[in-house]
Amino acid sequence: MLDMGCGRGTTTLRLANRLRPRRLFAVDASVALLRTTRDRLGTAGELGSVVCADFHHLPLPDSVADAAVAAFCLYHSPTPGLAVAEIARCLCPGGTAVLVTKSLDSYGELDHLVHAAGLDPHATSRPSLYESFHSGNLHIVAATNLTVIDVHHEEHVFQFSDATHLARYLITTPKYRITLTGGIPNLAKALQQRLSKPPYTTRSTVSYAVAVRP
Repeated sequence: MLDMGCGRGTTTLRLANRLRPRRLFAVDASVALLRTTRDRLGTAGELGSVVCADFHHLPLPDSVADAAVAAFCLYHSPTPGLAVAEIARCLCPGGTAVLVTKSLDSYGELDHLVHAAGLDPHATSRPSLYESFHSGNLHIVAATNLTVIDVHHEEHVFQFSDATHLARYLITTPKYRITLTGGIPNLAKALQQRLSKPPYTTRSTVSYAVAVRP
C-alpha cells in the first residue's frame, strides 16, 4: 500500500492499524515530516517504510502496490495529472486508489475575516489553495490514468473557538500575505481587537474519488 503525501503520518497510522498491509510505503518530500511519521508508527513500524520523494517521480517499481491513498496532497502540484500517472504506474492492474481533495471555495469565510481584520487587503481575491486539484475537476484528473468508480462529496463545517485558535491556523497557511510580526500572540491580539466575538465558522466540501488501474 502507498500513502502519498503522508505529511505527519495521520493517514499512514490509520492504514497500518486498520488494514495491516504486508508493506506500507509512506511517501513525502519532507524529511522532517517523514521522521515524525516514522516515530508515530511505533509498533506498527515493522510494516512501513518511509520514502522521501517527489510524487511526480516515485523511486518505486511498476505494479508494486495493491492500493494507494493520496489525501489532501495533490493540490500542491501544478500538474496533478502527472502525479496520478505515477500512482497508476505503481498500482497493480486492478489496484485501487483513493484520491482526496477539497472545493475551490474552501474556507472562503476566512478570506473575509482576514480582510476585515486588515491583515491582507487582497485576501478575498487571492486564488484558492485548491486551484489545480479540487472537487470540480477531481473526476477529470483521476480519469486521465485511472478508471473512476465513485466520487463522494461531504460538506464539512469547522469552528475556531477563539482568536488564538484562528491565529494558529492562519500562521501556517500560504494563501495570505500577512506581514504582521510577533507570531501567534500578536496575530491573535489583532484578530481579537478587530473582529466580532468568536467562534469563527468556516466551511469546505471534501471530495473523495475511488478509482482503479485498468
